[in-house]
Amino acid sequence: MVIAVDFDGTIVEHKYPAIGRELPFATETLRMLIRDRHKLILWSVREGRLLDEAVEWCRERGVEFYAVNRDYPEESREHDSFSRKLKADLFIDDRNIGGLPDWGTIYQMVKDRSTWEEVLEQRNSSFEQTEAPKRKKKWGIF
Repeated sequence: MVIAVDFDGTIVEHKYPAIGRELPFATETLRMLIRDRHKLILWSVREGRLLDEAVEWCRERGVEFYAVNRDYPEESREHDSFSRKLKADLFIDDRNIGGLPDWGTIYQMVKDRSTWEEVLEQRNSSFEQTEAPKRKKKWGIF
C-alpha cells in the first residue's frame, strides 16, 4: 500500500518552521509500516532547507521514505504530468476529519485495513459490553 504521511502535527508536534517533539510512537510505527512493505511518502508543506531538515530528522530515527512530496523518487517537477496531488492509497494527516488517532490505532487500521468508522464502532460496542458498577444501597429514612 502507498501511504502519504504529513510531518508537522502528524509525526511531530506543530512548531513550524522549527521541528517539534516527536508524537508518541510515530517513528516506531512508521518503521513497522516500512517493515510490513508499505511504501511511505513524506507529504509536507515544507520545501527547500526546511524539507531537507524534516527528511534528515526522520532518517536519523530510522525512517526512510520511498518518496518525498512526489509519487515516486524519480518524478520531476519539470515533467509535463507532474502534480502535487499524490496518488496514495491512504493519507495520514492531523487535518483528517476527526483529527489524528494515536499511532497504535493508525497501525492497527492499516494492518487490518479497517476504517475509522469501524474502529469507533468496535470501541463503542466494547464499551457497551462492559458491566456498569453496581450501585451501593443508600440507607435513608425513606
